[in-house]
Amino acid sequence: MTGIILTTILAFILYFVLAAIIIVKTKNSKSTLKTAVAIFILLFIAGGVANYILLIPITIPNMIIANLVIALLGILMLYGITAMNLEKKKMPGNYEAALGLIILLGIIAIPGVFILGITTLDNTYESINKQEVEEAKPLNKDDTPITVSPEYARNKVQKSMSVVPNTQFYDLGKLQVQKIDGNIVFVAPVEFTGFWKYFRGKETEGYFTISATDVNAQPEFVESKMKYTNSSYFNHNIERTIYTKYPNYIQSGEPQIEVDENGKPWYVQTLYQPIGLTNKPDMESMRVAVVDPVTSDTKLVDIDEAPDFIDGSLSSEMATDQNEYYGKYVHGWLNSLFGKKDVKIPNESGTESSVTPIFDENGDMYYFTDMASPKENIDSALGYTLINARTGELTYYNSKKNTGIMDSKGAKEIVNKEFPEKKWEGSMPILYNIDGNPTWVVNVLDPNGLFKKYAYIKASDADFVVFGDSARETLEAYRLQLAQDPSNVSATGESELEKVTGEVNRALVTTQKNGQVIQFLLKGDKTIYTINAGKAPLALFLQPGDKVELEANIRDNGTGIVESISISGLTE
Repeated sequence: MTGIILTTILAFILYFVLAAIIIVKTKNSKSTLKTAVAIFILLFIAGGVANYILLIPITIPNMIIANLVIALLGILMLYGITAMNLEKKKMPGNYEAALGLIILLGIIAIPGVFILGITTLDNTYESINKQEVEEAKPLNKDDTPITVSPEYARNKVQKSMSVVPNTQFYDLGKLQVQKIDGNIVFVAPVEFTGFWKYFRGKETEGYFTISATDVNAQPEFVESKMKYTNSSYFNHNIERTIYTKYPNYIQSGEPQIEVDENGKPWYVQTLYQPIGLTNKPDMESMRVAVVDPVTSDTKLVDIDEAPDFIDGSLSSEMATDQNEYYGKYVHGWLNSLFGKKDVKIPNESGTESSVTPIFDENGDMYYFTDMASPKENIDSALGYTLINARTGELTYYNSKKNTGIMDSKGAKEIVNKEFPEKKWEGSMPILYNIDGNPTWVVNVLDPNGLFKKYAYIKASDADFVVFGDSARETLEAYRLQLAQDPSNVSATGESELEKVTGEVNRALVTTQKNGQVIQFLLKGDKTIYTINAGKAPLALFLQPGDKVELEANIRDNGTGIVESISISGLTE
């Protein structure tokens, strides 16, 4: 409440000054004073209510606009009431001067704030903790490079809402990806459906969790009553709770819950203070507010010093803003409009505010977004960003070494065109480097948000698509098809090669669209070895009984991709 009162008082400075001048210069000053005080009380109450509803942060631009609005309303009301006592309905010179001053200040201040905001874009860009990498690190065979799409997870949880006590009071809140006990899950609180439900219920019942990596997993409801939530009203609203303690900070996005090691939920919200005389964010000094939803106790810390159980101390909304500033304002505002040198536009294919949360092999959460050219009708990706969800560090992976790869919109369109009769659509596209090949991994969902398949799409070839029912199955099928495609120079990336010697037991030559592929078995070895004829033309003549020495990337699915082969009597 202190923040609301302080904000309201600061919004009256200009009105105080102008009203005082008018009172001094007015003949009937006592009457004018009473009128000015009555108007102040009325506007103060109205301003307090407006601040209570809108939660206006105490920043210089906000206070300038609030001062101008309050002063204009106050002076007009003051004139309207005092003019009733005048014989002529002509505005006295004092009021004309006051209104002229307000208009003049508005003409100066509002464009001035806009211009300052433009000049501050460079400072905001520089405040981003960023680095550029030439190429993404390839996934290894133990990685599972996908998660369940949030649309599918939400659909499954919605169908389980009946387990919530007094379920008619509630609806599902915002889904948040988090790692709990080593498992990556979606967490979603139950929220009130409206004011009267809040009035009757007073507190919510708990939250749901559901696996973010297993499409067959079922949601689990955890009972944990919460009094302070996003859907609560008055002082029980989370945003208002945070604003009351930190009115000079700007909140980014909607607060979300994260669960600690004891299963207790906490609301988490990213905050920032603006740069200079603007509302532009300073990315170097972002904070996170952690709120106890039972007691409303609130702690404010740097985003990288948040409690260990919090995976996303940086909100997805702030990550989206970072991508926007990083991509568009690399050389300033004018360049973003004219010339557009090095400008990159973030695609909006993400699952949360245009970004997609993912976890790396170390269990750290990042926000993924691919970048496209500002030129229209160009659907190739310039690269992609990963933003660390705990530190805010932005890493841009440049795709200069992989020119001509499609962007996320193109990948989704390929999936959408594959099943037009069923109206299945692509969701949550993520770009990975699989065995040295940039690859889009896409969830395929039906119109009801139910998961149907995975799609692996070679980013440089729109015709190279593999669909599958499970993550591992689709990944291995895609890798096998890569190995069989003669157009691939290498299908092993940075994987270690094993030396193998043996005698050929079976051999098979197949013809692909771009050439021929040889597959063979060795005696006493169940591994299916594959090699492109382009790498070893003499392998086309492999026969049972041939003795071979080879180097291959042997995978745990019983296949081996051969990089080099020596055939006794042919290559020796």
